Amino acid sequence: MKNRSTIQYLGIMIRGMAMGAADVIPGVSGGTIAFITGIYEELIDSLSNINLKALKTLRNDGLKAFWSHVNGNFFVALFLGIGISVFSLAKLVTFLLENHPVLLWSFFFGLVLASGLLIMKTIPKWNVANIFAILLGTAIAGFISSIEVTASGGDSWYIILSGAIAICAMILPGISGAFILVLLGSYDIIINGIKDVNITTIGLFAVGCIVGLLSFSRLLKYLFEHFKSFVLALLSGFLFGSLWKIWPWKNETGNHPIVVHSDGKEDWMMTNVLPQNYIGDDQMLMAILMGILGLVVVILMGFVGPKELRNTN
Repeated sequence: MKNRSTIQYLGIMIRGMAMGAADVIPGVSGGTIAFITGIYEELIDSLSNINLKALKTLRNDGLKAFWSHVNGNFFVALFLGIGISVFSLAKLVTFLLENHPVLLWSFFFGLVLASGLLIMKTIPKWNVANIFAILLGTAIAGFISSIEVTASGGDSWYIILSGAIAICAMILPGISGAFILVLLGSYDIIINGIKDVNITTIGLFAVGCIVGLLSFSRLLKYLFEHFKSFVLALLSGFLFGSLWKIWPWKNETGNHPIVVHSDGKEDWMMTNVLPQNYIGDDQMLMAILMGILGLVVVILMGFVGPKELRNTN
């Protein structure tokens, strides 16, 4: 466990708040925020350290050694920030998505585009495999973004399964865990559970998240240790592919909604269009400014963890 000051842990908590804000928006990934702020690999390493060896450390050496082994202070600061953000911003994000979608998506479009370029910059050597990885990542994320939304029930086992699948996406830059929940038909159940502080729903979802995190983080750690350049190229492709989902200008299509939520809100199939074909005010000038703001945010975040971003194997 790294020795950090209170100010440094506050910085980690702020990163967590940014991750939480991203994770509640379908189409945006908290993993992207973790990467561009320089804590992504520490997060993956720390998660993978929660294993049988950690339990043996707890039994043989006590709580202090266990806490150090699993990087406990890092987790407390990060997940406190995520929790604060998710519970405080759920209603705000819903409001912005419903009332200012073009401006919100423009900001995240700029942020995600810049993030993909930033990750590409960290790849030390370009070869055919890395180019293939970018194309593959772009294709995978683009395909996921184009899948039609489904509807499903709120059974306990399904909420747990949704949590396990979504959390794996949430820690991958470019793959939106919230959008995965939309595809699984669980987003409405989870977001309402958070807004209403439904302990049962939150608890079941948390169980799924824990299972998914502990299992998937080990795979990610292995890939980073043995195929880092390829993984970085793949992740940048994920980000570029996700741009299709967060394109700011969309029109509703179809004769019937694809999902009707419990509160009566309807979700329609959305089609990306050029600004001049957008039904409504395209807000072009403000959209461009918000996109530039997203780019600037990434540039500023890049200074937070430059060593993590530049040191590649």
